[in-house]
Amino acid sequence: MQVKDLLVSAPGKAILHGEHAVVHGKVALAVSLNLRTYLCLKGTTAGNVCINLPNIDTFLCWDLSELKQLIPYCCGKREEVKRLDAELVKRLREFVGVTNGNLDTCNMATLAFLYIYLSVFGSGELPSLTVTVWSELPTGAGLGSSAAYSVCLSAALLCASGSIPAPLKEWDHTARWCQADLEQINSWAFQGETIIHGNPSGVDNAVGTWGGMLRFLAGKIIPLSRVPLLRILLTNTKVPRSTKVLVARVKDKINKFPSIMNPVLDSVDAVSCTCEKVLSEMTCEPITGEHYNILEELIDINQHHLNAMGVGHPSLDTLCRVTLTKGLHSKLTGAGGGGCGITLLRPETDSSVVQTTVQDLKDCGFDCWETSIGGPGVQQHSHLSVKDEVLDILNRY
Repeated sequence: MQVKDLLVSAPGKAILHGEHAVVHGKVALAVSLNLRTYLCLKGTTAGNVCINLPNIDTFLCWDLSELKQLIPYCCGKREEVKRLDAELVKRLREFVGVTNGNLDTCNMATLAFLYIYLSVFGSGELPSLTVTVWSELPTGAGLGSSAAYSVCLSAALLCASGSIPAPLKEWDHTARWCQADLEQINSWAFQGETIIHGNPSGVDNAVGTWGGMLRFLAGKIIPLSRVPLLRILLTNTKVPRSTKVLVARVKDKINKFPSIMNPVLDSVDAVSCTCEKVLSEMTCEPITGEHYNILEELIDINQHHLNAMGVGHPSLDTLCRVTLTKGLHSKLTGAGGGGCGITLLRPETDSSVVQTTVQDLKDCGFDCWETSIGGPGVQQHSHLSVKDEVLDILNRY
């Protein structure tokens, strides 16, 4: 079977408000981050399946004859994806050689790819193809890089198998799938995330699939229909942190000071709900300076709350201080304790201010990107709609 070439991308994710509070039954707002992961799928006649992941220096190929031996362990083309096929995962771990628990990024990415490939194509003929993935997102920074990868894999392999149609018409630059197809992409992407993370919330793959902004409350994920595109700076302090340790720290503080910490959680909840209301107003009435004033105040309030919860860090204080000297407002995003922060840019913020701020943050030893939040989820591209430098990388393999 010969498959058609495909080019797809999916966004990363950032938490705008509600990190940590969400663990305790409060609202969190997750937004798409327009640093994207790109996947190029090419049909070949080489009789093998290759995956190229230049970000993590991983380049692998398997003969179709090897992969066919794994087919008895997978259930073939399943329209409804509910639970991970534990038997197939076990066989793939043996096949890839990760039975000793060596679960590094390369092994996890490989397992997710082979699982989705075999599950989607297993009931018919396995196609010979090459998949190359390149991401603008740093890995392991809490920005949804693994979910963007899983979403791209799911969209491309489902399209290649004919399970869902390719939405791109010849005159389009980019195109998105219909709701039912997005549901299917999201289900398979969640399987990929489960292989990589064990017990994911489903938020990251949902943001990668639908884009925009999602409201997350008590395990329920609701995509919000329209949100404005907001310019931001994203800063990676490069200070490593353990999400598990930080979540435990917040829980300990709540147990120790319930009458002090529960109102903080309620206040964070109110910040998320107020922000959601303002963003929804910005899509249906003229955007004013006052909208941005409120968004900036909410960022400051939430950052103070996160410090009160004990998940701040001197590197994040530096980020807030450096950006505030330029009149810009920042907060941590994700687990805290280092990691990443976001800085809101107003529409009138001059490019020279942005450039000097980025340079100041880089001088602190941080990585910094100007990007946007609230952009589209997974989409198919024509080559014309992808930056030359991305195409150059994808076409090398």
